[in-house]
Amino acid sequence: MTGGSLSRRRILAGSLAVGTLAAPAIARAQELRWRMVTSWPKRLPGPGMSAERIAERVGALSGGKLQISVHAAGELVPALEVLDAVGSGVAEFGHTASFYWQGKQPASAFFTTVPFGMTPAEHTAWINAGGGQALWDELYQPFGVKPFMAGNTGICMGGWFRSEIASAAALKGMKIRSLGLGGEVYRRLGAVPLTTSPGEIITGLQSGLVDGAEFVGPGSDIALGLYRLANFYYTPGFNKPNGTGECLVSLKLWNSLDAQQKAIISHACAAEAAYALDEMERLNVEALNTLVERNGVKLRTFPSDMIEAARGHARDVIGEIAAKSDVAKRIVDSTPHSGRVPAAGPTCR
Repeated sequence: MTGGSLSRRRILAGSLAVGTLAAPAIARAQELRWRMVTSWPKRLPGPGMSAERIAERVGALSGGKLQISVHAAGELVPALEVLDAVGSGVAEFGHTASFYWQGKQPASAFFTTVPFGMTPAEHTAWINAGGGQALWDELYQPFGVKPFMAGNTGICMGGWFRSEIASAAALKGMKIRSLGLGGEVYRRLGAVPLTTSPGEIITGLQSGLVDGAEFVGPGSDIALGLYRLANFYYTPGFNKPNGTGECLVSLKLWNSLDAQQKAIISHACAAEAAYALDEMERLNVEALNTLVERNGVKLRTFPSDMIEAARGHARDVIGEIAAKSDVAKRIVDSTPHSGRVPAAGPTCR
């Protein structure tokens, strides 16, 4: 063997060894790691689990190349600051609900729910096939985020109350944790709507700051333990006839992704929007049975005079939203808002 041949073989062997050792490092360099901040307690049944499953699906669909770590409310940012965190680049993703931002943009509430508005099936039809997604994108563009439907808790219950509500007059001065446009309707009924994060509802009830509270439906409400402090559970959920959750993606990040990466995120969110509603239909029925049969919760129906008064106020509120801006008017005009009373929510079986 000549010296030249030996040298070439040594060089080749060394190159192969270096290549073998470098391969894992190259693979790691190709992985993208992102953070998702949420408005929910860790792994809360319903929206908290939706956030977890989206992250899992993105990882699986990408073969592990796209990794998302999920952070509960308060771990990186407070529950009600998710929009700002994603838009400013503090986190790449968020999981939350659009009506938290109605103080910044009143029409945002339409992309979760509005009083006497669309049911879950009507809402998804509007977003997917009725021009709703384009309007949503336009509305959120100034905040630097790209929104997706990414979960649904279904038709919500009316809420938890310490005492029975005999008539609309009983709401006068009552302090109710109620978000979105439903909170404004309660205000016009004479109540005092309060905005708190989901994790703070129990504290409000314990301290006496809150007389009543709505969150979503039995499947999530039971996990928060609301029944321990407010024994009357009211229906129908006129204030929240739909419960769409949203996944927010940094618009700067979204615009930097290739077509395959965008498809992975889009499909992960779409799959969760469908699965979460199915899961919550099951969880809501099971949890309601448990609440009534084992925990002595008293189911009640809101009095008819209260519902009729609320319906009128809801029409006024929606009309006022439409007058605020051109995009708000186009959003309102594109949605059916008949003022009907939604279904009574989950039923015991």
